[in-house]
Amino acid sequence: MSTIGFRPPGHVLPELSTSSRNTRRVYDFLSGVYPLSTMLYHSKAHRVALSLAAIRDGMRVLEVATGSGEMLRRIARVNPNGLTCGIDLSPNMAARTQKIARRHAMRAHCQAVDARSMPFRDGAFDAVVCCYLFELLPSEGIVSTLAEMHRVLRPRGRLSLVLIGDTTRGFNTLYKIGGALAPAFWGRQVAKAIPELVAQTDFDIEHDRKVRQGFYPSRVIVARK
Repeated sequence: MSTIGFRPPGHVLPELSTSSRNTRRVYDFLSGVYPLSTMLYHSKAHRVALSLAAIRDGMRVLEVATGSGEMLRRIARVNPNGLTCGIDLSPNMAARTQKIARRHAMRAHCQAVDARSMPFRDGAFDAVVCCYLFELLPSEGIVSTLAEMHRVLRPRGRLSLVLIGDTTRGFNTLYKIGGALAPAFWGRQVAKAIPELVAQTDFDIEHDRKVRQGFYPSRVIVARK
């Protein structure tokens, strides 16, 4: 981790909102079973994002919101001689991912961190990957997280995002119902708004790809700083 560099001590962490605290509790509770959701609905989008991200062995790569670690392991496998780092708001998710990385002897490290205020220095990473996070954040949280991603990326580094798609009317209706019943788990669909916010954060979008796995739509966006 010393090759990344950390911010000097003393930077102030933003206070978690009630919705963020609820989300952390929900994902702490679900950390043991969440991999099933990834296998059924997210794995195809993960593969597409990884193919478009242009990650090469030897890079310094950060995954924001690792969940239970499936994408982090994919990144570590294509980057065995580089440095793969992961962060997640849920301590249980982060601990589970770190345990799995150690079990597989991967050069990867995961810790519990608020993505709105990451402890890494400016330009620390060659690539940043983030899957299915922005749906759970309030609007101001999306803006501040994108700004942090831009800050920790080196010049010309790539940001790869995977979002929940919104191309199917039936799925959209079900998702709105789920979001109303369990907002801390489902969040809300934000895919239409993200490209403009990415551009406003001084990224240039290179790829915008729609992916379906069964009935579940995803959207993969890759942008360069």
